[in-house]
Amino acid sequence: MDSDSLLRHLRDELSTFQGYLGGDVGAPIEHCGEWTLHDLAEHLGSSNLFAAAAVTEQRGDHPATPAPRDPSELSRWFEDTSRMLLTALDTDPAARAWTFHPPGTVGFWQRRRALEALVHRWDAEKALGAARPLDPELAGEGVAEVFDTLAPRQVVRGRAHPPRSALRLAATDLGTSWTYGPGAPVATLAGPADHLLLLLWGRLPRTSAAVTWHGDREAGLELLSGPLTP
Repeated sequence: MDSDSLLRHLRDELSTFQGYLGGDVGAPIEHCGEWTLHDLAEHLGSSNLFAAAAVTEQRGDHPATPAPRDPSELSRWFEDTSRMLLTALDTDPAARAWTFHPPGTVGFWQRRRALEALVHRWDAEKALGAARPLDPELAGEGVAEVFDTLAPRQVVRGRAHPPRSALRLAATDLGTSWTYGPGAPVATLAGPADHLLLLLWGRLPRTSAAVTWHGDREAGLELLSGPLTP
C-alpha cells in the first residue's frame, strides 16, 4: 500500500476515533485488559506523539503523555496529537526515522500508525456497540505487518517462540495469502482480510466460525498461540 493511501487511512481512522470521545469515555475496552475508552484514547494519542518524535527528533524515548480527564478537553488533546503526527508523517516515506524494527524510515510509521489506529478504532466501536468492518486492503496490510514486523519482534523480545513449521493465511476477499514460518504450510486459515487481522490481534477467537481451517488445525492453532502481536 502506498504512502498516500496509508496517510489517508490514518487521517480517517484518527478522525473517526476522535468522534467517539464526546460520549461515554468510561466504556470498558473488551480486549485491552481493564482499559476504558479514556485509557485507549490516552494510549493512542500518546503513541501518536511518540511516533511524531521518532520522525522529527529521531528518538525512541518520548515519554507517555497523560490525557485530560474532561471529555471535551480529551477530544481537543487527541485532535492535537493527531495533527502533530500527520504533519510529521507528511513527507518522503524513504526519509530516515527512528523505528523499533527495520526499515528505519518514515514509511514504517506511516504504515504502523495507520494500522494501530485501525485496530483501536474498531476497539472503540466494539466498546460502544457498533463495530464496523475494516477496510479490506488496509486489513491485508495489517496481516502482512504481523508476520514481517510484529511477530519477529515478539520473538526477539522473548514473548513468543520462533515458528518451527509454517501456517498459511488466505484472504478470501483479496485473493492474497501470507505464510508464517519455515517449510511447507501444515495448515491454511482462510477468511476475509478483516477477520484474519482481528484474529491475529486477539479480537476474534481463533476458532471463530468466520474463518475456515484446512490441514492440521491443531498445529496451526499452536503457531498462532505466540502471541504474535503486543
